[in-house]
Amino acid sequence: MESSQYNVSEEFQTEDIMSYNHAKLTYRLTKSLGRYDTQYDILPELEFDLSHGRARPDVAICQPAKADWLRDVIRPTTPPLLAVEILSPRQALSDLTDKVLDVYFPSGTSVVWIVIPHFKQVTVMTPEAQTTLTSGVVRDENTGIELELAHIFE
Repeated sequence: MESSQYNVSEEFQTEDIMSYNHAKLTYRLTKSLGRYDTQYDILPELEFDLSHGRARPDVAICQPAKADWLRDVIRPTTPPLLAVEILSPRQALSDLTDKVLDVYFPSGTSVVWIVIPHFKQVTVMTPEAQTTLTSGVVRDENTGIELELAHIFE
């Protein structure tokens, strides 16, 4: 009897899976954060080539840069000030926390918001601490960005 080979890495490479709720949350987050677009660049689904690996946050908040319409940047190397990651339907939470601890923080991103749609919650992670919110306002003290949770989970 011949056994089939099972590749575990294929099973868990689910970051690219998009769902209705994931897409809706990405839109609502980007739209809500749009009020900060004169202060920061609000960039959904942009892949970064950071010092400790590649990352593609669902929404990245970056220092503003002037667009060069003739010479585009495929993968920026400057880390986002704030990265927002939305847990995908078949993604393990540890995939996101590992990315935060192994890629974002060592590369210079100081705050990551992890959105967990099933529980309508946001966990704010910094290198020093983490806080989980299910209501009220999520805020980043460094950038001054605030977001009402009830609005994104309507």
